[in-house]
Amino acid sequence: MSDNIKSLQKKIAEAHLGGGEKRIQKQHAKKKLTARERVQYLLDEGSFEEMGILVTHRTTDFDMDKEIYYGDGVVTGYGTVDGRLIYVFAQDFTVFGGALSETHAEKICKVMDHAVRVGAPLIGLNDSGGARIQEGVRSLGGYADIFYRNVQASGVIPQISAIMGPCAGGAVYSPAMTDFTLMVQDSSYMFVTGPNVVKTVTNENVTSEELGGARTHATKSGVTHFTAASDIVCLNQIKRLLSYIPQNNKILTEKLPYELGDELREQLETIIPDSSNKPYDMHDVIKGIIDIDSFFEVHKDYAENIIVGFARLGGRSIGIVANQPMSLAGVLDVDSSRKAARFTRFCDCFNIPLLVLVDVPGFLPGTDQEWNGIILNGAKLLYALSEATVPRVTVITRKAYGGAYDVMNSKHIGADINYAWPTAEIAVMGAKGASEIIFRKEIASAENPELKLSEKEAEYAEKFANPFKAAQRGFIDEVILPKETRRKLLKAFAMLETKTVDSPKRKHGNIPL
Repeated sequence: MSDNIKSLQKKIAEAHLGGGEKRIQKQHAKKKLTARERVQYLLDEGSFEEMGILVTHRTTDFDMDKEIYYGDGVVTGYGTVDGRLIYVFAQDFTVFGGALSETHAEKICKVMDHAVRVGAPLIGLNDSGGARIQEGVRSLGGYADIFYRNVQASGVIPQISAIMGPCAGGAVYSPAMTDFTLMVQDSSYMFVTGPNVVKTVTNENVTSEELGGARTHATKSGVTHFTAASDIVCLNQIKRLLSYIPQNNKILTEKLPYELGDELREQLETIIPDSSNKPYDMHDVIKGIIDIDSFFEVHKDYAENIIVGFARLGGRSIGIVANQPMSLAGVLDVDSSRKAARFTRFCDCFNIPLLVLVDVPGFLPGTDQEWNGIILNGAKLLYALSEATVPRVTVITRKAYGGAYDVMNSKHIGADINYAWPTAEIAVMGAKGASEIIFRKEIASAENPELKLSEKEAEYAEKFANPFKAAQRGFIDEVILPKETRRKLLKAFAMLETKTVDSPKRKHGNIPL
């Protein structure tokens, strides 16, 4: 056996020596792991099978043939997470800055093709300086090959992107087309054009972190769904996320063992304040309904007036969309509508039932909202819920006013079961505003207009600001006590497990993008 082959075998053996999860856990303090350490920590110990370890680039220009690295800057292959088959690629910043070449892209495309054929989730660990400029259009073509596969795999297998270093230029569009994006604080960033270009074109001085860091994308743009303090935390978030979603669009998420007991939750009885103008935290309602400690919030720091995330109910994975009265009184606006629509469509793609918790006074008014397309963005949520064929259950806890009542998974757009608490107020608008319009002349001619307005407000509230009118019409299936909510939901989702919907034959709908 030649010395070259022996040397190569030694390098391959060293590459595969992981040292296990415990050794990598010790790296937590330094935050940034190597590409191989990331793969080894993510996957079950000993399960990783690498593909394309001997691949090298084909470029001879600019003396590139003098720098040959096996694997060409990306680790690709498959393994298991908690025993489930997963495909993964991890870009290696130590090789040409993780820059994408023709062969680098071919390796990623190969695992993507395998993932779709087999029906298993794909996880991309991104850490790249962008296109390898020495390869010109071949590198750009490699990106396009990946983008095309992202689209073809969308809705077929779950796709998760972790940004664990730089991700700039055209490279950002692959993560943007995957289902979930995670970023590591202080060590990752995403932007189409960097600070230098921004400075040249707009004369703005901005740092990479301000322009496209994890905090920026978590709070301002909504590009990232999760942020993590370190690589280890990010990889743990991926593992937890995988536990709520299925392998592909043809199967259900595995149900965890659960023993039914006394499912009444007395703490739900005291959450809604006496005054309809006082806020409360919808997280308390969620906690009172779901299995203990099972809520995994998505997009936590973006558009906080709506809550989305995964939870378990009787061991089943469900998706939750809920208005948040603690932020902007729970109104729907441009960002919250888009956030909820995106999450709804993911759940529908992968057979995850939806629970919608409603306390919404309407859409946010103002020129900013109108000029930024509240009409189109509100329609996205309406479209997403109307299109969803998974089991859909709604609970109205308090306000359900105006068009927002329709949008938030009402019976009229195909919800399967709609419950309301006795505190629910279902009306075109609030009692005060409605009274000022309906009884305008009567109030104006009264000796004491303020007293008359108060009387008419109470009259309107008694007539409309309750769930019973809607229940009489069948728009609400049942008015339930808050403490009974969990028990009712367990029965409803169990009943809906075998739900099927025959949708009209079409290529696809035209969602208002």
